Amino acid sequence: MSCRFVRVVAALVWRGGSVLVQQRRPGTSRELLWEFPGGKVEQGETEAAALARECREEMGIEVEVGPLEARNVHSYEDLDIELLLYRCRIVSGEPQPIHGHAVRFAPVGELRSLSFSEADLPFVGLLSGEG
Repeated sequence: MSCRFVRVVAALVWRGGSVLVQQRRPGTSRELLWEFPGGKVEQGETEAAALARECREEMGIEVEVGPLEARNVHSYEDLDIELLLYRCRIVSGEPQPIHGHAVRFAPVGELRSLSFSEADLPFVGLLSGEG
């Protein structure tokens, strides 16, 4: 049974036909699963400000946050999340795995071959033309 609810923002960053994805660190919840980069919205913070902060902290990049592309609500055993995927554009920096295990631009056709966290799977389907 879920014990808490969090709002999470994620970045959809395109480079050609590839999108930016990040792999969670070993030893964390949902370890080594891939996800769209982002994080929790803190109290008093706008979604855009949270996403810009998370991209800066997690990958060392500055992004311009664009429109909301998709939304998903998912229940994990320990957590209920509302995941909001925003189109973003990198304005400075090159993504580095500062808080993750790995970061890469994955071709859309290869997304299904990566092990994504359950909350991100509907976005993978959408981007793969299956959603």
